[in-house]
Amino acid sequence: MASNRRARHDYAIEDVVEAGIVLTGTEVKSLRAGRASLAEAYGVITGGEAWLHGVHIPEYAHGTWTNHEPRRVRKLLLHRKEIDRLARATEQPGLTLVPLSLYFSDGKAKIELALARGKRTYDKRHDIARRDAAREIERAVRRRG
Repeated sequence: MASNRRARHDYAIEDVVEAGIVLTGTEVKSLRAGRASLAEAYGVITGGEAWLHGVHIPEYAHGTWTNHEPRRVRKLLLHRKEIDRLARATEQPGLTLVPLSLYFSDGKAKIELALARGKRTYDKRHDIARRDAAREIERAVRRRG
């Protein structure tokens, strides 16, 4: 439904976790219509619970007065051990929780959450150069064969 394409460019992904997400009825209907944005989203662990901030799920077009708030804070569903592990990891400087994708699995909304470290500009340039070199090698191999 939604993916954060810039996350893999801006962050070095260290670990990935799948989490459930607590949604209201109109949020689910809006997601099923394929409308969501993870561009400014991030995860936070406070009080022994995991929360997702900054996800934009627009109001459902056919909703009534019970429609949801588009940028509300949403609770993530994780096991206690996972929450504790992520809490310890995010206490380290430079590590943060970044959502990679939002999807349905067996009718339930899931979010792929990554423990990530921000990349420097030269790291991003190095990754682009490596990707371009691999593309050139593949083109040369195809021309030869």
